[in-house]
Amino acid sequence: MSALIFFVHGTQKILGFPASDMNPAAFSLPWIAGILELAGGALLIVGLFSRPVAFVLSGLMACAYWIAHAPQSAYPTLNGGDAAILYCFVFLYIFFAGPGPWSVGALRSRTTSVAYA
Repeated sequence: MSALIFFVHGTQKILGFPASDMNPAAFSLPWIAGILELAGGALLIVGLFSRPVAFVLSGLMACAYWIAHAPQSAYPTLNGGDAAILYCFVFLYIFFAGPGPWSVGALRSRTTSVAYA
């Protein structure tokens, strides 16, 4: 669910769906974040390249917190950064735990190990 909600943040920034006033300029920081949210969220939803993608997205959320939220206030509940912190640690967990047994990555590793056994 975290990946799906993260993916929707990317569709909102890049594809304009659901409709919002977000329309970042190409190659700006919010645009790059939107691309990473869109692509990374999609890859995590299906469980493909989960560890490296989760590592990159965890770093993205850490940077988002320190660049966009922390300068506003020292308290996450006041600066709106609580979601960025939560995403950062959820993705860090996925980095260490890896994809689940129903992921495309797990299916690929089972197919590869059977083929070479």
